[in-house]
Amino acid sequence: MTKKIQAIRGMHDILPAQTPLWHHLESQAKRILAAYGYSEIRTPLVEVTELFKRSIGEVTDIVEKEMYSFADRNGDSLSLRPEGTASCVRAAIENGLLSQPQRLWYQGPMFRHERPQRGRYRQFHQIGVEVFGLAGPDIDLEVILMTRRLWRALGLSGLRLEINTLGDASERHAYRAELLAYLERHHERLDEDSRQRLATNPLRVLDSKDPQTQAIVADAPRLLDHLGAESRGHFEQLCAGLEAAGIAYVHNPRLVRGLDYYNRTVFEWITDELGAQGTVCAGGRYDGLVEQLGGRSTPAVGFAMGVERLIGLIEQADTAPPQTLDAYLVAVGERAQARAPQIAEELRDACPELRLMCHSGGGSFKSQFKKADRSGARYALVLGESELDAGVVGVKPLREGLEQTLVPLSSLADYLVEQGLESD
Repeated sequence: MTKKIQAIRGMHDILPAQTPLWHHLESQAKRILAAYGYSEIRTPLVEVTELFKRSIGEVTDIVEKEMYSFADRNGDSLSLRPEGTASCVRAAIENGLLSQPQRLWYQGPMFRHERPQRGRYRQFHQIGVEVFGLAGPDIDLEVILMTRRLWRALGLSGLRLEINTLGDASERHAYRAELLAYLERHHERLDEDSRQRLATNPLRVLDSKDPQTQAIVADAPRLLDHLGAESRGHFEQLCAGLEAAGIAYVHNPRLVRGLDYYNRTVFEWITDELGAQGTVCAGGRYDGLVEQLGGRSTPAVGFAMGVERLIGLIEQADTAPPQTLDAYLVAVGERAQARAPQIAEELRDACPELRLMCHSGGGSFKSQFKKADRSGARYALVLGESELDAGVVGVKPLREGLEQTLVPLSSLADYLVEQGLESD
């Protein structure tokens, strides 16, 4: 027997039973993003590797260990995108979008060669937002308000917001030196990953999950104590805006995010419902990245949502609307089977949102009716030779136990609308 080919580890098929959940999440996100005036941008899945080295940082785990990189036929090093911000910045610079403020969003797959586990896959999907040209805490507040509105639209509760400020580059540099000196005094008690980060990015030690390292970090110098008046004021205004909007938050001084380009505001929406992978949305401000990638100095802020993790929450909350067929058209007899596709098309023209399946493959009335019932449709539309001669269609409720009604073909579309079968 020929060996079956399977999907790559950590890269999953999204099957028909789940795609309605994805449609629900995507449609709600698109609706809300449009309501705030955001425009969609679509970027390639493949970029030059240098883009991610310069943006994410060469000594980050993503660049050092997790990227899918390869040489193309010209010998250039290319990578599957591991996140969306760098590509969005590159596109904005390349296409001259930064002469005025921009509110952009994107969606699609990202790729990281990680150890697969629930909520963390090698191909995963994100919906992301990037805002360019606005420097104040008001836009930081807006992107958080937007995410809160999406959680409400999806019927999700129990998400908590954690925020922090990383200050500006000069403030962070001074803090880095003091933090490093403190951590070096406890070098032998740090976990192995944290010891390695001392030489590359000691701020990442702050979000270590190792209990002993966490105990050491608890007494570490605080970044907030190293901020100047401007950075501190930015953070205080954001906090005041969150409080005025009724958004509960926790100031987590150890929240630093895993990418080098962040400054000032960083935030995460976290759940306890998904095990270890609790962050479902994260982002912050990255005012230096545009200039770092060759553009002019431009303030920027954004976030990305993990689609698979949000889908997991939607499944647990069972808040997605049902995606079932409205009607299944049963046709028995040669003339009826020949006419059925035309009737189905006429109904779709008259009711564009109607979810209607027209039977294919022939078979007896009994077998077709069984398939209509198994399809999950609310109604069976029955067309036989006698109905065709009389110019009517039988409408049989499949879920309420009611009797079949004969409806004139000429008014069938209106009847279906009256029954509430045309979707919202």
